[in-house]
Amino acid sequence: MSDQKNEDGGYNAIPESGLLGRIIALFGNIFAVAIILSAAILITEVAMRYLLNSPTTWAHETVIFLTATTFLFGGLYCASTNRHIRVVLIYDALSPKMRRIFNIVISVACALASALFSWAGWLVVKRAIWTPAGVFRLETSGSAWNPPTPGLLKLFLLGILILMCLQFLILAVNYARKK
Repeated sequence: MSDQKNEDGGYNAIPESGLLGRIIALFGNIFAVAIILSAAILITEVAMRYLLNSPTTWAHETVIFLTATTFLFGGLYCASTNRHIRVVLIYDALSPKMRRIFNIVISVACALASALFSWAGWLVVKRAIWTPAGVFRLETSGSAWNPPTPGLLKLFLLGILILMCLQFLILAVNYARKK
């Protein structure tokens, strides 16, 4: 696992992740800023609620949306930068040839799992973006503010799953090509 960080403090994509991995790694800091923005919104909400006795209707759902998208993106980012959890007790004991085989098999398995989850995600997205009559309408939260964040989050999840499937296929191919 490479601990090489880029100049912005994020991790570089591993070479096997290809162009897609490099693009994904570039977006890492944007999602890191979303976490900072979430904290700022929470601090603002606490001040509005307890100091000014004027709570907002939007803070809680906005923070949930920002952190949820960040966590979803995090899985894709970890795949591209090789920062995912691995049982190193077994992996580190393998020969380079066996590691390569494991990397290929694991990448193919993850691509298949991502493809299956993408299909399941599509079934959820269909209900979240269209009414039963077939009219486009994003699912909303049902709260006083009622933003379309649940529908947007489901769309984002589907997009991330599709990109993960593609990223794992790229990884499998590039691991297979590696000598």
